Amino acid sequence: MLKVDDPQSWGPSLDEAVAALQRGAVVVLPTDTVYGIGADAFDADAVAALLAAKGRGRQMPPPVLVPDVRTLDGLATDVTDDVRALVERFWPGGLTVILTAQPMLAWDLGETHGTVALRMPDHPAALALLRRTGPLAVSSANRTGQPAAMTAQEAHDQLGDSVQVYLDGGAAPGGVASTIVDATGPRMRVVRAGAIGVADLREIVPSILDVGEDDGAAGSDGDAGPGDAAGSA
Repeated sequence: MLKVDDPQSWGPSLDEAVAALQRGAVVVLPTDTVYGIGADAFDADAVAALLAAKGRGRQMPPPVLVPDVRTLDGLATDVTDDVRALVERFWPGGLTVILTAQPMLAWDLGETHGTVALRMPDHPAALALLRRTGPLAVSSANRTGQPAAMTAQEAHDQLGDSVQVYLDGGAAPGGVASTIVDATGPRMRVVRAGAIGVADLREIVPSILDVGEDDGAAGSDGDAGPGDAAGSA
């Protein structure tokens, strides 16, 4: 375990994580929601190793964590004003947005059907790492179907030697996976409830649909089910 709980001393730990990612290895890192398992988003073999560590197939591609809101336009197309308003309000933070991926990107995240799920985490160590590596494919640090890891040790207990570097930032401060919003359709829709409630989202985009809500359905109070909390950080 490499400590990253103090910016004054985490430099060597981040150095080791960066070197591992550059070699195509996978690392565990703290985020503001739950612990994540990360790989270079542009290294197809590394992404495959990430999915294998989780026991997950290509049909469940990992989201991508970014270091800055400005990265949005480099990775996605058709970014609407409503999407920009949401990320301005909730990034960095517990909001993942599914968008149409830039078609010329040299990556293979799995069976994405031309989309990418993006999030900017609100965690100093995660952001410090991302600023050095650029976008990382990051899923929750657990075996598929098991509880999301709240600590680096919990991640190690599930993932073991499949991960080369474990960054330990203490207990995950949020403890709840991110809310996922699909912005690829005619109306934005919450596809997984999480850290940000639909009522808060509707303060920015009143027309957003809740989990399971039809276009003509009445408004929801945001108490939808938890969705696949093991899916993404």
